[in-house]
Amino acid sequence: MQGGAVAPRLDRITQTVAIIGFCGLVVMALLIFYDGTARTVGLPRISGFSDYGEVIFPLVIASCFPAGLLRQTNVTVRVIGAIAGPRANAAFELFAALVTLAFFGVLVWQFVELTAKYGAAGRTTRTIDIALAPWWWGTTAIMALCLPVQVYVTWSWGRSLITGRAPAHEHLRHEGEVA
Repeated sequence: MQGGAVAPRLDRITQTVAIIGFCGLVVMALLIFYDGTARTVGLPRISGFSDYGEVIFPLVIASCFPAGLLRQTNVTVRVIGAIAGPRANAAFELFAALVTLAFFGVLVWQFVELTAKYGAAGRTTRTIDIALAPWWWGTTAIMALCLPVQVYVTWSWGRSLITGRAPAHEHLRHEGEVA
């Protein structure tokens, strides 16, 4: 399979995950709005409100990472690569991609360990006893999606270094930019 054919598929998957996460954020915003309004006007409040945030916010936050990695919207400084030329830039980007891959590898490993501990201990939220492990397994699965995405980005920069052509995912970084 060509590298250029993979980028649109990965982009659809990662964007779908991000949109689902955004929907979770909208749900939380509506719950926050209702709870604040209820507090102000004396209506019944949401029982265990903070518990819902405890299980939804990790999913919402994690859902942004795969798309961010593919589109390389993380904080970067590209001055040296721009001055040194395309091959040097590809070498710097490849190095950064490898470091990012290693970081996410350790991060996912830690998520797996934490989530397994939550399951083994039967951890629940404080107020309404929502089991944490199922929600954290979902968060861990989303974080694990970051690994194949980052492997692809790393491969793409390695290929760019060897061939001298722009990486297959490069156009995604510039989508939606205003000239």
